[in-house]
Amino acid sequence: MRAGSARVDRRLPTSIRKNDTVLVITGKERGKTGKVLRILTERGRVIIERLNMVKRSQKGRGPQQPGGVIEKEAAIDLSNVMIMCERCNAPARTGSRRLEDGTRVRVCRRCKEDIDR
Repeated sequence: MRAGSARVDRRLPTSIRKNDTVLVITGKERGKTGKVLRILTERGRVIIERLNMVKRSQKGRGPQQPGGVIEKEAAIDLSNVMIMCERCNAPARTGSRRLEDGTRVRVCRRCKEDIDR
């Protein structure tokens, strides 16, 4: 960062990763599940496939990409989603533990099974 910059790095530790299935717990999309496409760690937000759709105008880029109104996913705050455990098929809090070979895996607090494979 540059000297005199008032910007603060607000990266939050998160147990949610790309391609996880998550459940939205608050907001207009409450109760819906989807796959995580992107995580915006510096903003503490997540983009979920086919959820929180917004319309945006796009300028035409030649005959292959005409302009118009497109629909795309908008970000949702990380605090508004919970990871879905595939074993117990329910939203769950996560913990972590180390395996014998030293790798860290996420663990479902509900059924005590590994989320990572």
